Amino acid sequence: MLITIYTRNDCVQCHATKRAMESRGFEFEMVNIDHDPVAVDTLREQGFRSLPVVFAGEESWSGFRPDMINRLRPEATAARA
Repeated sequence: MLITIYTRNDCVQCHATKRAMESRGFEFEMVNIDHDPVAVDTLREQGFRSLPVVFAGEESWSGFRPDMINRLRPEATAARA
């Protein structure tokens, strides 16, 4: 399962999400919207208005959501290549 986290500089919830993912052993990609303005438009078109935005397989959410992170399985992310 591919996990992508959309973040920006100095975002407390983004850092908390990253730390929570790392502590649970998830592999993920990060996209910093401060460096990728096209991503901002894409996220807005999908209805997201706050960061971080996490895409994990078919799941997606915004904000620091430990409940959603806890639903993910680390072994599912290790197989991606």
